[in-house]
Amino acid sequence: MTAGGRTRLIGWALVAGGCDAKSEDCAAASASPIVLETATGDLDGTLQLPAGCGPFAVVLIHAGSGPTDRDGNNPLLPGANDSLKLVAAGLAERGVASVRFDKRGVAASHAAELDEEDLRFETFVADAAAWVGKLAADGRFTGVTIAGHSEGSLIGMMAAKQSPAAAFVTIAGLGRPAGEVIREQLGAQLSGELLAEADGILDALEAGVEVEEVPPELYELFRPSVQPYLISYLKYDPSVEVASLAIPAAIIQGTTDIQVSVEDAELLAAAAPDAQLTIIDGMNHLLKAATLEPASQWAAYTDPSLPVVPALFDALVAGVAGAPSRAAIVTPPVR
Repeated sequence: MTAGGRTRLIGWALVAGGCDAKSEDCAAASASPIVLETATGDLDGTLQLPAGCGPFAVVLIHAGSGPTDRDGNNPLLPGANDSLKLVAAGLAERGVASVRFDKRGVAASHAAELDEEDLRFETFVADAAAWVGKLAADGRFTGVTIAGHSEGSLIGMMAAKQSPAAAFVTIAGLGRPAGEVIREQLGAQLSGELLAEADGILDALEAGVEVEEVPPELYELFRPSVQPYLISYLKYDPSVEVASLAIPAAIIQGTTDIQVSVEDAELLAAAAPDAQLTIIDGMNHLLKAATLEPASQWAAYTDPSLPVVPALFDALVAGVAGAPSRAAIVTPPVR
């Protein structure tokens, strides 16, 4: 381990936790439905319990942006990747329970969808905080850790401040306001007058002002019905939010992530110097081993048979409040 609690591609020697086989809380590993009731509809999820004796540490796994479901799959892609389903299974193997859920409007939680013009970023934050409250009140669990992936990172860190969360883990989360990232993306695709118009629209939304006239080429991104949501989202800076957390935090990022950079993780770490930062060589945005070659990335996004990088679990379990005891960190030899 390096100074300041930083590690790079760490490994752990796992120690199995013991339990009293006569306890009523001892059971085989299982996965079962779990539901969060809200005023506008139910949110459906999956509770994954490890084998053994409770109570267990539990992780609320929050998916990323758009229609990404509880398993980490997105209907806009031609295949499944099952990344978050694999994370849940790996946690259970390590004695940690988890809940992953479909966000409102997604998959089995479709009935809880709000009209686009009524949706706000804070809606997802409130949902996550409610899930934490539900789990914190459940005697089967010892403490709730929020693990937010991608956009779920910002949602999770904000929900942690509105709930009895015991710890927070960001996985492939941005370290900058989303407006900066959108500008970078648009700058690589647009030029001239259209780029200037896009920049002006972002300026207005960041100032909290809706824009009536949107060029046809930019309509899908800045359509009037989505602007209230964008206004509510663009005002947050992940580095500011993580700095104000009053609970233990961990930051995990892969080096072959083509959506979020190592620099983003370093920005979060600079803002929260007590957080454990882990950079995992060769892990992409879907938490799988991949190079920067398009074919390798595509396979990780569309092949559920590819496993999650094992080092992810080392860093993730280390950040889980109340996780089973682990041996000391083992750092790979320098080659």
